[in-house]
Amino acid sequence: MKRNLHPLFRGAALVLAAQLAVPAFASSHMDAPLITRDPSANTTDVYAFVQDENGVKCLVTALGVYPHQEPGIGPNKYNFDDNVLYQIHVAIGDDLAAGKPTLSYQFEFTTKYKNSNTILQSYLGVVNDVGDASQNLVQTYTVTKVDRRGRHEGRTCLGSGIVPPNNQGIATPFYNQGNNGENPAKDGAATEAGLDRYTTQAITNLGGGYLAFAGQRDDGFYGDIQSIFDLLQLRSPGKDSQGGFNIHLLSLAIPVSEFGGDQQSVGVYATTSRRSVRVLNDRQAPIEVGRWVQVARQGNPLFNEGLVAIADKDLYSRTSPSQDKVLFRKYAESPELARLINAIVFGGSGPAIETNRTDIAGIFIPDVIKVDLSTGPCRLAGGGPTHPTNPDDAGFSRLGIFGGDTLTSTIQAGFGGGTVPGGWPNGRRFGDDVVDIAVTALISDLRGPLVIRVADGIDGVSKNDMAYNKVFPYESTPQNGRNHAHP
Repeated sequence: MKRNLHPLFRGAALVLAAQLAVPAFASSHMDAPLITRDPSANTTDVYAFVQDENGVKCLVTALGVYPHQEPGIGPNKYNFDDNVLYQIHVAIGDDLAAGKPTLSYQFEFTTKYKNSNTILQSYLGVVNDVGDASQNLVQTYTVTKVDRRGRHEGRTCLGSGIVPPNNQGIATPFYNQGNNGENPAKDGAATEAGLDRYTTQAITNLGGGYLAFAGQRDDGFYGDIQSIFDLLQLRSPGKDSQGGFNIHLLSLAIPVSEFGGDQQSVGVYATTSRRSVRVLNDRQAPIEVGRWVQVARQGNPLFNEGLVAIADKDLYSRTSPSQDKVLFRKYAESPELARLINAIVFGGSGPAIETNRTDIAGIFIPDVIKVDLSTGPCRLAGGGPTHPTNPDDAGFSRLGIFGGDTLTSTIQAGFGGGTVPGGWPNGRRFGDDVVDIAVTALISDLRGPLVIRVADGIDGVSKNDMAYNKVFPYESTPQNGRNHAHP
């Protein structure tokens, strides 16, 4: 382990010895037993961060679903589900501490085929433009804002968009290097001009400062999940278990003026729901009753998978953050992970505090990603600090505040002088190394006086296998089904 300590904590902190093998518990996208059986509703990751979009200060939000997509598989393609309600929720004011959604943004999809009398389900030829005659399977979506700030719930349709094709290869050349379907997918772009044709055409300006995107992307989460769950037999270097796989992403840039301004913090989480059904008898098909029933939710990374016990994982998927204080706070205040770290790594007498972890509860309860809107735009990841055309922003660190990447708040003291983390747990950016950040928090004491033990590179994976875009929708280009690789 590198002795990597933010200057803010010098004098008050201890750093662990080099090469500490701490068991990391990360997002394998299989957080609870039941949702693993429903991939199109299975959430992967939620992102939320402050950024300027076309001169408008925005909260950029994103939800990943449908994990572990093997690029190019057929004939049935991975798609959004017309029978799933995808929602990104924002908690404002008193609703933040209560874990209640003030605003919800609903994505609903419709799937149509241009020609159903063919076996060519997705592509009838080379797709030159999104939705053209060669894109047989076309999904469109609507975005609806649900506003609970008044006496009565208000609903506003913000607009609609179209989903670009998945990256098959020859059928979708413009995703790939040299606009050639034989080549790997294009690297992440530093500017809008560098985005591939399909992504550019699918970004939808909904008006009023809103931007939307829904489509296939590379899975931007990285970590050696295989070795973590293989009896903690970590390796160096590690292998990115999500490397070479795709997901589907819903992204929405929301102007902060929608929340009443930027002098506040908000909370972000996401849910997926299916309509309730009933079966009359063995000979009749299920009948839709019409009520949406929540089947999954996601806030901060790692919480349900890494902290909540098996007995309550499915319960977490079905409940709201407003219930976290009663149902799940015990898992944050007395994390089993702390006991495992002490027992496995340190032979029973380790540094991880096992009880009264009010600092961990402060991150995860309620389980919404807290974002300080008063800061300037966050620093963004590209393809690493030395990438020739798309380097990380100057000062970006995948370790956030533990790597010296901070922002200045005008509404809270933070760690002094308004200093707050530049990434998770103040929002979450593409590229944040949530594995290392989470383990750093678990083996440290953030309750004060601060004792920080930085876990840097514990799983041997410190970057995504593809560069991120530094412009909306930020997530990497989807992997090419014809030419990709797994680590």
